[in-house]
Amino acid sequence: MEHAQLKLSSETLSALRVWARREDVTVGQIIRDAIARDLRRREKAKTPNRADERLVAPLRALLADDLAYSRNWPDLERRLADKGFEFREAGGGLALHRRADGARLCKASELGYAYRALMRRFAAPFPGHRHRPILR
Repeated sequence: MEHAQLKLSSETLSALRVWARREDVTVGQIIRDAIARDLRRREKAKTPNRADERLVAPLRALLADDLAYSRNWPDLERRLADKGFEFREAGGGLALHRRADGARLCKASELGYAYRALMRRFAAPFPGHRHRPILR
């Protein structure tokens, strides 16, 4: 086991000492157990994989006309490429990537255009996308 140092308020440390006495363990054991529980919870939790709104808002503004006025998938792909972006399949939807380095920036739905809505509008799935829900 490695040694780690952390700072706690006197109130927190007092509360931990009370619980440690009640449970007949050390304060360190309570802290280790709490950290282990939190790490397990984080690993099990489905990560929303949401982009930072400070990144998404400018992208939404920059691409608003392209997303709103494109006539079909090829038109949308050309418009995005002209600005240095592209959509790629991401699970059951689409994600926006920077063309220069392939960095994933956000989901299409975070830009206000869910994959399903774009499919309906263009009456076709995204070219090469494996998920092809029924268009209703």
